[in-house]
Amino acid sequence: MSCARAPSLQARLSLVLTVLIAVLMSVGAAVWMRETRQAIHEEVEAATRVAQQWLVVVLAEQREGDAQVRERLLGRLAAVGRIRANRLEVFGAGGERLYVSPESPYKAGRDAPAWFAAHVAPELGARRLDAGALEVVLTPDTSRAVLDAWDHLVAALGWACALLLALWLATRLAIRRALAPLQEIHAALEHGACGRFDQRLPQYATRELALLARSYNRLADSLDESRATNARLEADQSVARTIQARLEQERRAIARELHDELGQSITAVRSIAGAILQRSAEQPGIHGSAQAILAMTGHMQDGVHAILQRLRRDAPAAHERIEDTLQAYCALWASHHEGIELRCEIEPLGEARDEPLDDSVGLALLRVLQESLTNVARHAHARTVQVRVGLRRKGGRAEIEVEVRDDGRGLGAQPTPGRHGLAGMRERLAELHGRLELHSPPAGGLCVRARLPHPAPVTQ
Repeated sequence: MSCARAPSLQARLSLVLTVLIAVLMSVGAAVWMRETRQAIHEEVEAATRVAQQWLVVVLAEQREGDAQVRERLLGRLAAVGRIRANRLEVFGAGGERLYVSPESPYKAGRDAPAWFAAHVAPELGARRLDAGALEVVLTPDTSRAVLDAWDHLVAALGWACALLLALWLATRLAIRRALAPLQEIHAALEHGACGRFDQRLPQYATRELALLARSYNRLADSLDESRATNARLEADQSVARTIQARLEQERRAIARELHDELGQSITAVRSIAGAILQRSAEQPGIHGSAQAILAMTGHMQDGVHAILQRLRRDAPAAHERIEDTLQAYCALWASHHEGIELRCEIEPLGEARDEPLDDSVGLALLRVLQESLTNVARHAHARTVQVRVGLRRKGGRAEIEVEVRDDGRGLGAQPTPGRHGLAGMRERLAELHGRLELHSPPAGGLCVRARLPHPAPVTQ
């Protein structure tokens, strides 16, 4: 194949980008259709279950009525009309259909293409309910949800085609501009092939072309500068490796000290508390205190373990969602303080692409919750405590809010702001640009509220 007939570099790059984008779009479409099918299944199945439960209650009431069960049932169903995402039919003893719910007015007269519905619509069976002499059939109807999915797909494909066209044009223009200096390099090489080396190439912005220009120019000062630069880089890397090695040694030493000294001390305290627990079954006060000591030393061991994991990052473990961690701690706290009713409400924190929050943010949230609940147990004499964790949006920003509210003795019974627990919370939050608020609600008790800026953009 001659050079004139060989495809240009610009054409090859455009072809590679086009194939890559097509593959990504195909994979994305397959994943989207699978997730859409699952979402439609869950949505319609939930609606069908609710409708079925309602019908069971209605049919049970009708069986307890007089002889006009049939008329009352049909009248009540007709008054309700269409049940969301379901078709309702009533058949007599002979199989004749006595009632059918009206069609959905939502996007009436339209349906998704059959091939699309075959791929997206889940298979859901009809539910048959016995109503004495009548039979009620509840059939899930996924056509409206499938039509919504089709409309979303059409709109997304339109935007995708427009974006693809714009991307193709932008890529073509960028490649053309990036490869334009090749003509100048070709002319310089042809000039040099004739034995004339007086022409010099400029320094291009593109790294690869700049390397070609420096190779062609063969200037001694450029070679010297390159050698000096490489020497400086090697020296800097050597210093960086030395510092990193020393830091790793210090971290390992700290980790060993924590494990050997603090870890063994905690284990000893747990052993003593376990012995007390076994020998104080007939002494409720001592038995409960021993249980509390075991629980708190367990928390201390978990904290030491977390610190050791952060100090030894050779093989990081998979991150746990902070919502699960907070929920688990609330459950553990409630099991050790059965005299206090704990209501825990933890909302999703809007983590992007299912990635967990930063370790520092998650640790701050956990420490605020632990300190707040510890103060409630020690000082508040409360009967109930409510924990709420969620996102609060204000303007274009989002904050993570942790609120612990109790009905105890109020702010006067809690530790003063100068105590170590609250001071530690304030300092930890301040490092992450957060804040801590304490106030007494009109109904009494104390409300501790901590707010932290969300570390990533959160969609509305």
